[in-house]
Amino acid sequence: MEKFGPEVKNLIRRLLESIPLYFDRNLTLNSDGRRLLSQLLRYLLYEHQEYRYLAREIRKNPTIENVIKLARIILSSDEIN
Repeated sequence: MEKFGPEVKNLIRRLLESIPLYFDRNLTLNSDGRRLLSQLLRYLLYEHQEYRYLAREIRKNPTIENVIKLARIILSSDEIN
C-alpha cells in the first residue's frame, strides 16, 4: 500500500464527512468543495505523479462517485468505515 501524506488524508476525510456542505443536491461538488478538491489534488500530485489521469478525470467530473473512487485509493479500509 502506498503512503499518502497527512494533508491528503485529512482533506479527503473532510470532503466525505461533510457531504451536505461540499456537495449540491445532484451530488456534484459545489464551489467550496471544488476549492478543497483542488488543494487535495495539488498535495496528491506533488507526492504521486502517477495519479494525474485520475486527478484530471475528477476535475472534469467532480461527482460523489469519483471522490469515493479517490478515497478508496487514499484511505485504508479501516479508515473508510
